[in-house]
Amino acid sequence: MTLYDELVARGLIAQVTDEEEIKKLVNEGRAVFYIGFDPTADSLHVGHFMALCLMKRLQMAGNKPIALLGGGTAMIGDPSGKTDMRQMLTKETIEHNVECFKKQMDRFIDFSDGKALLVNNADWLLGLNYVDVLREVGPHFSVNRMLTAECYKQRMEKGLSFLEFNYMIMQSYDFYRLFQEYGCNMQFGGDDQWSNMLGGTELIRRKLGKDAYAMTINLLLTSEGKKMGKTQSGAVWLDPEKTSPFDFYQYWRNVDDSDVLKCIRMLTFLPLEEIDAMDAWEGSELNKAKEILAFELTKLVHGEEEAKKAEEAAKALFSGGGSAENMPEAVLTDEDFENGEIGLLRLMVKAGLSTSNKDARRNVEQGGVTFDGEVETDARRMVKKSEIPEEGIILRRGKKKYVRVVIK
Repeated sequence: MTLYDELVARGLIAQVTDEEEIKKLVNEGRAVFYIGFDPTADSLHVGHFMALCLMKRLQMAGNKPIALLGGGTAMIGDPSGKTDMRQMLTKETIEHNVECFKKQMDRFIDFSDGKALLVNNADWLLGLNYVDVLREVGPHFSVNRMLTAECYKQRMEKGLSFLEFNYMIMQSYDFYRLFQEYGCNMQFGGDDQWSNMLGGTELIRRKLGKDAYAMTINLLLTSEGKKMGKTQSGAVWLDPEKTSPFDFYQYWRNVDDSDVLKCIRMLTFLPLEEIDAMDAWEGSELNKAKEILAFELTKLVHGEEEAKKAEEAAKALFSGGGSAENMPEAVLTDEDFENGEIGLLRLMVKAGLSTSNKDARRNVEQGGVTFDGEVETDARRMVKKSEIPEEGIILRRGKKKYVRVVIK
């Protein structure tokens, strides 16, 4: 099976500009391709995960990835899939986020010996002269066509700003510069980026008279059509300080039955023959599939040791085996106690299981909180310092959120 055929079999490919030429490039290891990552936060998240896995697959087959960090485009903000304008970030914040992204990408992509490139579009976008851009790039874009682009539709309902309207031109210009400077012949991205990517291939054709190619990958959606990677408390991050390896493992361990095999195909590096054999699995076997998914993805992001710890912690909770010491900790100090006590609601917030006292009260009154194995329904409950032994106690909200509360 060729690499391109495998990408199709895994359900990754959504749209392509020239399938036959793209097949040749990726199968023969001649693709010099880029994927852009706008540093709008200080960590990559699950939404970036599939793109990183795709880069890894293609690099393993001899193709050359370019990871483009959007230090320039993040100053504007991508309107794709947004009903409101993105929050404007300072230059300092963007630079900090860029450094965070660089560290995380090393786990997926081999940048040694020129096997991959890491570039920042701030290097060329921030120094552009506005009139020069209007003269050199502006004539090649039709406003009528741009307004029909899918990436602008949701923003048009509330009012598309001129700031955001320029995003397509900036992304297209990125492809043009990468084509000229690094021989980049392909752009990959999420399916919501299709219009922006076509803008780049068209700009290259009009300015240089040469062909470049684009391929979009399917977005990671649940069976209900919602983007994966969101929880009640927010995004699932790749930074272990923002989403612990245990919580990352638990997120994938708890995907719906209808989504587990799709995720295994799209995100893991397990052989397709092995995955196809899981198609007949049902009932308890699907739980085994979820454990495989959770372990493989946690290993990819956090390493095998952390994946094993997360797996052990899950066993401690669900089957009575393993060790609870690998569970995420909520650390209390003497300052957290008043007269030797702490309110249960404050403890929930401190442990990161609730976003506020109001949220914690609702969790408790609905019977969704367990303290050391016992369901707590009294929102006024005070927890004595003496109730928390040296090894800690397990505090739980619902079926999926656990922490080990310790005093240090």
